[in-house]
Amino acid sequence: MFLDFYGLREQPFGVTPDPRFLYLSPTHREALASMFYGIDAERGFMALIAKPGMGKTNLLFQLLQQFRGKARTAFVFQTQCTSREFMRFLLLELGCEVTADNDLVTMHELFNRALLQEAHAGRRFIVVVDEAQNLEPSVLETIRLLSDFETPQHKLLQIVLSGQPELADKLARPSLRQLRQRVSLLSTLQPLPPEEVARYLNHRLRAAGRQDGSPFTAGAVKMISELSEGIPRNINNIGFNALSMGCALRQKTVDIDVIQQVQADFDLSGLRSEPGVTSEQLARASAEAQSLLARTNPMPSPVSSAMSSPASNSNGNSAPLKTRRGEPLNPEDALAYIQEFIRRLKKDQYAN
Repeated sequence: MFLDFYGLREQPFGVTPDPRFLYLSPTHREALASMFYGIDAERGFMALIAKPGMGKTNLLFQLLQQFRGKARTAFVFQTQCTSREFMRFLLLELGCEVTADNDLVTMHELFNRALLQEAHAGRRFIVVVDEAQNLEPSVLETIRLLSDFETPQHKLLQIVLSGQPELADKLARPSLRQLRQRVSLLSTLQPLPPEEVARYLNHRLRAAGRQDGSPFTAGAVKMISELSEGIPRNINNIGFNALSMGCALRQKTVDIDVIQQVQADFDLSGLRSEPGVTSEQLARASAEAQSLLARTNPMPSPVSSAMSSPASNSNGNSAPLKTRRGEPLNPEDALAYIQEFIRRLKKDQYAN
């Protein structure tokens, strides 16, 4: 384990939504403030929609933490269910006794009773539904009906729907127009830009007990930013594997070479059940390579690429990709040329 090697007290890139490791980027901070305001102002329905791995669940835990002691809360994440199953999950989360023979009407009555108890006690009632993109339209309609529980002065229930972009697709359906109209606040989360990726890594390392500076070089951080596409879950996966690799190599500094090895370990192309490149893609790659060679090799005389392609010679060793202007490349060599060209270009980019 790399904890002692890198001076860490605990795992900095864990997979559980621990609020201590929550990094509030500008869009995360804005979404948290928006949802807090919506609940505080009793807006009723709110939605948080973002790509997978953006930290929605961690942000929701942080939101509920801010209402601890001031509200009754329920966090529902089992969303591949019927309306009856959803109500049962919700009541169990609230600590209500539910029997197998309770019908939907009975469970609505139990829920309404719990709402009124909290209202008389002067507490808010907050229901957070995570992974809401999995809910069937009929279940979303059931949730909409829950918001009808109110008094002339107050909304008894505050509901936050959180999910992936497919949730937006469902809310946009004409059949769910009434639910969409009740969503008064809509928040989203954006991928982290490169400068935020560096801050994200440093934040998690410090939270895990790292006293010294970051072990990641600037080039490594730049490459992590690109490979992860700024998505926190991807950053965590790369970060964990990079520290594991660095420790195995006994390198106190995690540089570009380590990240490239991690990238190679994550490459699924050789493990797929079907070939990863179609004939159409190969033909297109051939045309692109010919165009590239025409620009990079303007002389009509024979030229030899200075790059070593992944194509192998008869001995199985890598050999330079040779071509003559005007002679078409076969699709496999064309793809190999482009891949090697991009790989070297990226390496130079990270080095700079």
